Amino acid sequence: MLDVFTGGTKKSGADFEVVVLRDSHAAAEAIREALATAGAEERPGLERAAALIAQHAARPEREVRAEWVRGILAEAGVDARSQELHAIKALRKAERGLSLATAVRLVREAADVAAEPGRSVPSGI
Repeated sequence: MLDVFTGGTKKSGADFEVVVLRDSHAAAEAIREALATAGAEERPGLERAAALIAQHAARPEREVRAEWVRGILAEAGVDARSQELHAIKALRKAERGLSLATAVRLVREAADVAAEPGRSVPSGI
């Protein structure tokens, strides 16, 4: 599933070069269709899947972008908070179309989201 791609430029007037794409509507519809014909054994699992899809789809774009950035930085072995310059460099290396300003903004956003009270970063990210 493609969550994030780079796009937009200063010329196009885009505020942010990273656009969050969500394809959870198609998955949610497939689960609803399966629920319509599900037997008693399948229903609890499908209902749980529908709830997870709805929860994931409701996440703010800021959180989705931060998760994407943390994934790239985890692969590079860099921490957004303690190694900001290395994180910016790693992000721009992974996504060559990012401007310096956008990379800085994304790294700082990822660090801020991870530091929010009550936030737990999923394992592996």
